[in-house]
Amino acid sequence: MGKKLFFDGRLSADGFYDCGSCHQPLAAFTTFEHDRSHGYNNSHTLRNAPGLFNMAWLPEYNQDGSAKTLDDVYRAHITSPTDMGETIPNVLKKLQADDTYKQMFKAAFGDDKITEARMFNAISQYIMNLVSAESKYDKVKASMASFTSQEQTGYTIFQAKCATCHKEPLFTDFSYRNNGLAFDAGLNDHGRMRVTNNSADDLKFRVPSLRNAELTSYYGHDGRMSVFRMMIQHYRNGIVQSPTLDPMLKNGIALTDTEEDALVAFIRTLSDSTFLNNPRFRK
Repeated sequence: MGKKLFFDGRLSADGFYDCGSCHQPLAAFTTFEHDRSHGYNNSHTLRNAPGLFNMAWLPEYNQDGSAKTLDDVYRAHITSPTDMGETIPNVLKKLQADDTYKQMFKAAFGDDKITEARMFNAISQYIMNLVSAESKYDKVKASMASFTSQEQTGYTIFQAKCATCHKEPLFTDFSYRNNGLAFDAGLNDHGRMRVTNNSADDLKFRVPSLRNAELTSYYGHDGRMSVFRMMIQHYRNGIVQSPTLDPMLKNGIALTDTEEDALVAFIRTLSDSTFLNNPRFRK
């Protein structure tokens, strides 16, 4: 039932945009080949849609940590005029008119009453099962596969220069950091500071997981990088200095071209085809 709700356009005002419009399974539940997502009434979302996998381990949600629970996330995106543009009462009314949903809610909860809490609970049951943990990296860690020489070199580089923020095995430490991207005055997105109102948090965003990174174009909180290698090159020579820049990035990350190639090779081992092709998660 949670999957049915996730892919049901009736959660939006025009019946066109479902959760899967922005969080597409073929792209590890990000928006494939778009910098930012398209929303209701031809609008664009403020940020690049993050992948929905391994969500059970997140302490809070959204790239700025503005949502403490998944219920907060669903409510915000359903009602946002740039996302789905609907109201919760209208969504419930549409679902209550559907006999199939009544039967599903009765089977799940004991009666056919359709409420916000039950709807969100069902969606969460689906999302919490989106676990990505069968990549080549995972198989290497389980002694079921081996890295190539280049991948092993990339892993060594990763451990030395990237793993502080992209901590294994989830490849994020959940922290909020300014990674030196230039401020986009048009979007006017100040990141974590929008939540805390603390200038020390200006331009800070949650460190994203690198799992499935090869498959989740575009990159950066606003999707300004079209290919993953551009993100690595940003760390090599594109860091913009600012008062809240993470101190570890003050001088960028020193890499040779050969080291960059090796790092890319390692990051590709984090792609999980089993997760991407799992029919349980598809529409």
